[in-house]
Amino acid sequence: MDNLSDTLKKLKITAVDRTEDSLEGCLDCLLQALAQNNMETSEKIQGSGILQLFASLLIPQSSCTAKVANIIAEVAKNEFMRIPCVDAGLISPLVQLLNSKDQEVLLQTGRALGNICYDSHSLQAQLINMGVIPTLVKLLGIHCQNAALTEMCLVAFGNLAELESSKEQFASTNIAEELVKLFKKQIEHDKREMIFEVLAPLAENDAIKLQLVEAGLVECLLEIVQEKVDSEKEDDIAELKTASDLMVLLLLGDESMQKLFEGGKGNVFQRVLSWIPSNNHQLQLAGALAIANFARNDGNCIHMVDNGIVEKLMDLLDRHVEDGNVTVQHAALSALRNLAIPVVNKAKMLSAGVTEAVLKFLKSEMPPVQFKLLGTLRMLIDAQEAAEQLGKNVKLVERLVEWCEAKDHAGVMGESNRLLSALIRHSKSKDVIKTIVQSGGIKHLVTMATSEHVIMQNEALVALALIAALELGTAEKDLESAKLVQILHRLLADERSAPEIKYNSMVLICALMGSESLHKEVQDLAFLDVVSKLRSHENKSVAQQASLTEQRLTVES
Repeated sequence: MDNLSDTLKKLKITAVDRTEDSLEGCLDCLLQALAQNNMETSEKIQGSGILQLFASLLIPQSSCTAKVANIIAEVAKNEFMRIPCVDAGLISPLVQLLNSKDQEVLLQTGRALGNICYDSHSLQAQLINMGVIPTLVKLLGIHCQNAALTEMCLVAFGNLAELESSKEQFASTNIAEELVKLFKKQIEHDKREMIFEVLAPLAENDAIKLQLVEAGLVECLLEIVQEKVDSEKEDDIAELKTASDLMVLLLLGDESMQKLFEGGKGNVFQRVLSWIPSNNHQLQLAGALAIANFARNDGNCIHMVDNGIVEKLMDLLDRHVEDGNVTVQHAALSALRNLAIPVVNKAKMLSAGVTEAVLKFLKSEMPPVQFKLLGTLRMLIDAQEAAEQLGKNVKLVERLVEWCEAKDHAGVMGESNRLLSALIRHSKSKDVIKTIVQSGGIKHLVTMATSEHVIMQNEALVALALIAALELGTAEKDLESAKLVQILHRLLADERSAPEIKYNSMVLICALMGSESLHKEVQDLAFLDVVSKLRSHENKSVAQQASLTEQRLTVES
């Protein structure tokens, strides 16, 4: 290592004199020392102050530039050397060198920048601000025959694409075109995997999704799926998953999704449909998720339901009832839920037997499946007949009441409450109300009236008003023990309550007057004071309902 000290001293002198031959000899010695013991040599380099001189050696016209960049790349493999490299002002001259025509200089420069900025979001952001993305994309296009340079660009893209700030810059280049071109040429699994690792974060951006679709990525992905679907090799199974996942990701963009749907006639849409009856779980999953993504606007949903997609999804669910694949269940239910949103689809889906297919999953203990099951049923029961049929299903109502207490799963809890309320609101049926009272559902509807979401509060109040109007005697005790009257007083007195909440609370108060015990609670709580103040409310409906409620309270007192 004494030789190393001599080399460093000599390097200091030659770096100033710029005698290329001696300089090259010193740099070769350093590279040799780094190859033998990187960490110790790096420490010596840091101690010698030589890093500061490197900035002046990083010049395009010098024959030593590639070697200097290589040394920086080697020392920056050590975490403790990265900040000293930044402090020595090496980033700016390295970025300038990315405009070089020399492939070795480009390769070593890319390695040096990659190692210095490794794992540092702030340094990577600095590179993005210095405009490295368009430069690197251009390099990939020019030097696509150079495997080492291509790999360097891909590693850089993979790191930079993780940063949100990079996406806009990437979108303004022809990165999609270059990556797809490169992808088509690759046969090796490892190389394709490297490209996938860049594509996945980039495809989170909607503009880039569309560019990738236009560049023909989808055709490549479909080809991979076709090639690998029957293979049992680990690499092939992994590649099939990556390709089908990426396909689903591309469908998350509205424009890219619509472009691939092509009015339901598109080749891509038809190929995805063929995945659903496949025996491969990964393809079943991707197929169902793709349908859920295509089902993001009414036109697509109506077309798909008219063309038999519901039956395909129900067949798929049927294959996964007993010990089924949870992710497939979840995806198929998501698709059915989205398809049930347009009004014209609801009756068609009900007569196709969707509720029966969905109810088979009532026993599921998986919150994601429970959540989608509830959402699908809630979308389907706008029709009075369907709501009545489901609302009298004791097993369903008991399960809903149980899930209303799923405090660990806010989504399941919220959807259960909303479905309970919807069964009452859409059926307007005494039998449904009796079933819900007997199953212990009233207290949950009262709690729902205090939700932080106005839409849920409102749904609860409307359901409770129907209960009070149709079956007050049956529900009286439960309404009392759930402290409904006190809650209504609080909602009316709270200035933050939305106008529709105040309005529906007063409608409910009037409906409760038919019960002796609840009437007494209303009298004890001085409702008149609160209600009379609302007569001057800026919302006309609230003001009118306040006058009516005041009259009712006065007459009944």
